[in-house]
Amino acid sequence: MADFTLDHVIESQQFDRNLLEVVFRTADRMKADLYGERRLAKSLEGRIMASLFYEPSTRTRFSFESAMLRLGGSVITTENAREFSSAAKGESLADSTRIMNGYADVIVMRHNEAGSAAHAAEISCIPVINAGDGAGQHPTQALLDMYTIVDSFSGAGGLKIAMVGDLRYGRTVRSLSYLLTKYEDVEIIFVSPPVCKMEGDIKAYLDRNNVPWREETDLAAVAPEVDCIYMTRIQKERFHNPEDYQTAAGKYILSPQRVQTMKPGAIIMHPLPRVDEIPKEVDDDPRARYFQQAQNGLYIRMALLYLLLKKE
Repeated sequence: MADFTLDHVIESQQFDRNLLEVVFRTADRMKADLYGERRLAKSLEGRIMASLFYEPSTRTRFSFESAMLRLGGSVITTENAREFSSAAKGESLADSTRIMNGYADVIVMRHNEAGSAAHAAEISCIPVINAGDGAGQHPTQALLDMYTIVDSFSGAGGLKIAMVGDLRYGRTVRSLSYLLTKYEDVEIIFVSPPVCKMEGDIKAYLDRNNVPWREETDLAAVAPEVDCIYMTRIQKERFHNPEDYQTAAGKYILSPQRVQTMKPGAIIMHPLPRVDEIPKEVDDDPRARYFQQAQNGLYIRMALLYLLLKKE
């Protein structure tokens, strides 16, 4: 295994190109093993993962738990930590983290507040993986997204990528933007209503890393020129003003007719869950990669758990 430093997984910025390559090669190894001889099936035997989710989740939580189980480890979990753990009694995140340190070998945490995973990592003696912190980041989603892009195009250099929908509150597009700066000649087009525009900190980061970007409001005009359309849902739960939500909801629909205007070799991605932004009729189009994207989450999370817990 190549030299690398990976003690926690908190934010996308901690991954340079070399570390990305280590993670992706390990994910390839996990994928091959999963459908091959299963030599890694007991590699984390005796290790315990604490699944500490303060917000609802399906794909992230289950893929992490499946990843740990497929590597021979065990999982302790709660359905909703805000309601069914001592957090409901007022226990602080710091205290919960310290308690989990005595029970598990790694903590996978989803929290409703940005910065919570970083705070937990500061006091934790075991690895902490950020599985989404409010409107902050979702680094493991970004890793599986980047893995999907690299796998689809045999690399990511020279690609033009449109991020569409809720860019203001979307932690997935924020996290992916950081990783895209690690590749050459990438261009990003932000497509959103004015109330959902990408925040200035991401734009400034792209500028500092010489990644060209522009903002558009018309998806129809952008669709034919890009190599990847990354759709997101308008997240009603993140909006503080119901009127802002109403102005954004349903604005961008990637209809079958619009898909036909895309390049033949382009791909469609979505972090899921979707609402109405991608009709089911698009699912059978070979450019639709969102279910493969979700499956890639298993391989990436197996790789991260292995790299954090199985030091070679």
